[in-house]
Amino acid sequence: MTLHASTRRELLAGAGVLFAWPFVPKLARAEGRDPRMLTIVLRGALDGLAVVAPVGDPDWVKLRGDKALVLDGKTPALALDSFFALNPAMPNLYRLYKADQAAIVHASATPYRERSHFDGQDVLESGLPKPGRAESGWLNRALSGLEPEARVTRRDGRAFAVGPVTPLVVRGPAPVMSWTPRRIQPASEDTMARLLDLYHHTDTELARAIESRMELVTLARTGDPAALAPTEGQPLPQGFPAQVRGYFADAAGTAAKFLARADGPRIGALAFNGWDTHIDEGADSGRLATLLGALDGAIGAVEKNMGEAWRDTVVAVVTEFGRTARINGTNGTDHGTGTIALLAGGALKGGRVIADWPGLKSANLYEGRDLAATTDLRAVLKGILKDHLRVTDQALAANVFPGSADVKAMVGLV
Repeated sequence: MTLHASTRRELLAGAGVLFAWPFVPKLARAEGRDPRMLTIVLRGALDGLAVVAPVGDPDWVKLRGDKALVLDGKTPALALDSFFALNPAMPNLYRLYKADQAAIVHASATPYRERSHFDGQDVLESGLPKPGRAESGWLNRALSGLEPEARVTRRDGRAFAVGPVTPLVVRGPAPVMSWTPRRIQPASEDTMARLLDLYHHTDTELARAIESRMELVTLARTGDPAALAPTEGQPLPQGFPAQVRGYFADAAGTAAKFLARADGPRIGALAFNGWDTHIDEGADSGRLATLLGALDGAIGAVEKNMGEAWRDTVVAVVTEFGRTARINGTNGTDHGTGTIALLAGGALKGGRVIADWPGLKSANLYEGRDLAATTDLRAVLKGILKDHLRVTDQALAANVFPGSADVKAMVGLV
């Protein structure tokens, strides 16, 4: 059997594509349920502290100063409970949280403790305890262990379009269908930097052409050659927020339409790039706020387009790792450890922030710089797969997440 390690090209190309399992889980249907699950991977590492701020921690404002989201700030955070508050860019998630249809698992992470995007994404999507050559992803292995009731049929005769590359999380023995959005995700600075890094090693002429194109776009936007140098606080390109919101909503909303169909798939996965916020992160009104607003719109689009099936749905939003607890010298955050998992759906027992809070004093930070991870993300995913899809404990420990026998499934999520 051929082993496969994800390449940089594949990780970039596989974003924004729905990959779905064309079967209905038999055991869940026998219980009178028709569960749906959508996994959304945020590639680039999410600043969990900027999404769900620990406003009740006495060291929070000390840590981030005027960049800390607070309840009485210029852009007030949305109180979730007496300790945590949600980024104001996410009103849909807040509404769902208040309706007990959303939950947050804070200070969570995969077993990975280094800071390479590609190794971190490999661990996240493979479900293995460390990076390496993997032939399949945890979601596909979970599907391959489920007994299907019936294969999905498309009455209208149309098939899913084939996406550019199947992401690792759904690669494996279980059959998957794929669909690619008509919109193209606007390239972020993070994506362009990764492409340049890739092509500097493989195609230097193309790399130079991309760099020249980027310079021309910058000149056209500003009319000033000095703008070619990075400028702290530079605004987002005109139209970028609307492009991102449109792309996220289109991809997630159309995925939901497929999942909601009586003859549609029941389990799917999407990936969104662009979350690497080293410079001018902008948690309240900048790039991150724009991305979070787009993600919030995507969650709203899933809810709307799932219709009645929303009550049987769980959406899990995950990322490869977190970001540094402190803001860096360019008003961004660097690669970190602990972050959050966002959960939404009518099948959830929501209205909760689940956290074994580690604290933000310097002595409590991982390696003196990161939010310490106190919850293994595999426990969260195991809990959903076990209680929602009825994957067995034995399969979860031995096949879905090998080497995780000591990581118990989080109970009571659904």
